[in-house]
Amino acid sequence: MTSQAEAIVSYRGADGIQLAATRYGPAEGAPVLMLHGGGQTRGAWSTSARAMAAQGFAVTALDLRGHGDSAWSPDGLYPMDAFADDLRAVIAECERPPLLVGASLGGLSSLLTLGEAPRASAAGVVLVDIVPWIEQRGGEQVVGFMRGTSGGFDTLEEAADAIAGYLPHRPRPERLDGLSRNLRQRSDGRWYWHWDPGFVRPQEGWNMDRMNERLSAAARAVAVPMMLVHGTKSEIVTADGAERFRDMLPGAQVIAIEGAHHMVAGDDNDAFIDAMLPFLRSHAA
Repeated sequence: MTSQAEAIVSYRGADGIQLAATRYGPAEGAPVLMLHGGGQTRGAWSTSARAMAAQGFAVTALDLRGHGDSAWSPDGLYPMDAFADDLRAVIAECERPPLLVGASLGGLSSLLTLGEAPRASAAGVVLVDIVPWIEQRGGEQVVGFMRGTSGGFDTLEEAADAIAGYLPHRPRPERLDGLSRNLRQRSDGRWYWHWDPGFVRPQEGWNMDRMNERLSAAARAVAVPMMLVHGTKSEIVTADGAERFRDMLPGAQVIAIEGAHHMVAGDDNDAFIDAMLPFLRSHAA
């Protein structure tokens, strides 16, 4: 086992926006950059990152713009290009091409970063329960929950009840310590998610069909090894969607985590790590 030193660091994204991150593991390890999903923070990766650091990887978990401790977009807008440009800027600061591990929004941003000009350099990419198109029903379910709870909660107990209703397959936590890390209490006394509500506001000109075409084209253009890890009970990646991914990208590796939903690492972190480690070891820079 190796040292699991942790440090808070910051990066400059597109147009100089400040991005917060946590580094885990030995500095000399193969670099892995972890990118969370929409409405999450880098804390979603803490258990996974520590497990990977224990295997010798130098892991960086990044807060995307508008999330966690990273700055909010000054114009209040969050197009996909902004996340991809931020990722390009972060990768440019890496001494070696990192392995990218991107969940949902983080995975889609990775595809645009690696598959569209100017293409960033990476050693490989793991898509976590996301494919190069957005399933409308599953996407609407996620965004609907985020919009419906963006007004905050009177108490942490109220927030826990809302999450239990949204994720009925997970037991409601008896302790609320972990939940307090994902919410911030503001001056009005209410608890709010640690992301900019502007992230889920309807975007002018947004067209899902055009974005799906663009993401699919970017995925085909990615020149580095690719892997998909998805849950068999995912609301976002259906069995048909996983098969379509195999047909589109026959060179990519696909592993299903039995019983996991969209939050794969949160549902079964051990299985997630076991599925991913051989790929990371094979393609580390």
